[in-house]
Amino acid sequence: MPSRHIRVKGAPEAPLRAALAALRTDLAVPESFRPEVLAEAEGVAHCPAVPGHDATDIPFFTVDPPTAHDLDQAMHLSRHGGGYRVRYAIADVAAFVVPGGALDSEAHHRVNTLYFPDEKVPLHPAVLSEGAASLLPGQTCPAVLWTIDLDAEGRTVAADVRRALVRSRAKLDYAGVQKQIDEGTAEEPVALLREIGEARERLEVERGGISLNVPEQEIVEYDHTYELTYRAPLPADAWNAQISLLTGMTAAELMLAHGTGVLRTLPVAPDGAVARLRRTAHALRIEWPHHVSYATLIRSLNPHRPRHAAFLQECTTLLRGAGYTVFRDGALPTITTHAAVAAPYAHCTAPLRRLADRYASELCLAAAAGEDPPDWVLMALDTLPKEMAEGARRAGTVERESVDIVEAALLKDRVGDVFDGCVVEVEQRRPTVGRVLLQQPAVIGRIEAPAAGESLPLGERLWVRLTEADPGTAKVRFAPA
Repeated sequence: MPSRHIRVKGAPEAPLRAALAALRTDLAVPESFRPEVLAEAEGVAHCPAVPGHDATDIPFFTVDPPTAHDLDQAMHLSRHGGGYRVRYAIADVAAFVVPGGALDSEAHHRVNTLYFPDEKVPLHPAVLSEGAASLLPGQTCPAVLWTIDLDAEGRTVAADVRRALVRSRAKLDYAGVQKQIDEGTAEEPVALLREIGEARERLEVERGGISLNVPEQEIVEYDHTYELTYRAPLPADAWNAQISLLTGMTAAELMLAHGTGVLRTLPVAPDGAVARLRRTAHALRIEWPHHVSYATLIRSLNPHRPRHAAFLQECTTLLRGAGYTVFRDGALPTITTHAAVAAPYAHCTAPLRRLADRYASELCLAAAAGEDPPDWVLMALDTLPKEMAEGARRAGTVERESVDIVEAALLKDRVGDVFDGCVVEVEQRRPTVGRVLLQQPAVIGRIEAPAAGESLPLGERLWVRLTEADPGTAKVRFAPA
């Protein structure tokens, strides 16, 4: 999970554009596809592998940001047998990508889609990711179709996954869905998103899971200056996420039962990390009684409040350590759960943007059919965790460096100003160096006290002076005021 979602609204001014372009160059980000990759994509876009099952009669819909065109998931929700039926169609990338071909090789090189504030660098060529393989409205295309039946409380009672042809009827966005549901004008398949989402949220609380409603940070340009704002997630965002989580949990259980799979795992956070968050909560004047669990506190926070939003950003540090765990032939791994989900979990719902999901889907299809997975899947399993880890590191670097560049652009005219901050990290070997989180604007930057000074007060509020803000070097630096 990205720790901070940054996007620039409007046309970034030249220095910011230049700095982001330089970052892509420094990281050797492949902004264009090789001719042979594009040629293969153009060819398969018109002749994918066609599944035998036809589900085009189901009126699927998608819920995504308004500008998104790489639509991985489409859903249809209905009442069924006193409970609910969730049909969740996932883009079938394997219907287009030939194992060992140019597209496959390029996907293994890129691993995932990279998101910069001003543009994205896709995993697959747009002719597929935003065209033939995307679940766009009115387009018939192959998909991996999950059918998950739930009881009245939202618990899974049956599940099936198969290949199918699907056709989405509508492309909806979060704000529009929220408005329809709030006003009572949503048709039942959309209205049930709230009912099922809330039922799954109650089960999440029951099992001790945590969903972080991390606000999206927006840098809005106004006449060559910038304003930083938060877009707090809507309830519809969380309900939609619960459908994806449900599918990922179902996929994990299916692979575990079959004995071969790839899980998304996360160890329980060490006590020291939670203790640091307690100090940060205190500095941000967030009450956290000792008898209140971390999960309970998170659910009590309001992402519309700046202090709560800042704390939620820091809570993502507990997600460090997530990785991909492969197992086969019934030899289950030591860790099978994801600590934040509080259950076994797999990434399988975003194959247009994430390499591992294509393999998880194939493993689930084989398990559901009682068959052995394809050889090309088994051959890739041993190296897949390392590839995904390298891709995650690259994406993390893109995120961190992009944040630094944008925040430097935001603060470049305020060098010398004093801000109210909170020390959220201190280096163990150099206790005079760490990171400070400003309450307003919501910026995190490096802070360094004088060499002969005292250690930085971790988790405590501190007045700090901005000493450097240069978009060209992606540096934001503070010192105790």
